Amino acid sequence: MSYTPRLKQFYDATVAPKLNEQFGYTSVMQIPRVLKVCLNQGIGDATQDKKLVDVYREELTTIAGQKAVGTIAKKSVSNFKLREGMPIGVRVTLRRERMWEFLDRLITVTLPRVRDFQGVNDKSFDGRGNFSMGVTEQIIFPEIDLDKITKINGMDITIVTSAKTDAEAFALLKELGIPFKNQNK
Repeated sequence: MSYTPRLKQFYDATVAPKLNEQFGYTSVMQIPRVLKVCLNQGIGDATQDKKLVDVYREELTTIAGQKAVGTIAKKSVSNFKLREGMPIGVRVTLRRERMWEFLDRLITVTLPRVRDFQGVNDKSFDGRGNFSMGVTEQIIFPEIDLDKITKINGMDITIVTSAKTDAEAFALLKELGIPFKNQNK
């Protein structure tokens, strides 16, 4: 017997039929689904301290449950004291079970822990059905040990869907349980 994440079961049982009914797809393959979740942390101070990349890589690995990789600068920028090839961030791409587990934790545990949370901005769609949001503090994730934190750093979370339009992607993410500011779109 194989393991199926809770949010994936919810998608298959509830969300997909609702989307099919709402948009009237002719094939089940047209129903929008989440393809991957990309987490990205830019580390501006990494130009002075190279060890910061290792610290943040460890943190992002803990949050995502999958090993994060470092990113390097593609161009030199003298104003930022940045040389081509220097490490400047960390990123990780989640797919399949790990993606569903991360989304489940994000929706049910992490977002409600944000101070003065009003909802996620519903204008962060890119026109092709993908959604991006920023998190200002990594300490909202329950996996992070507050005693080991040296500096508070934010991250970008991008949810890539197979939806063709923003309206379809919005409906998909709303049905999955992401709390948007303006629920009536």
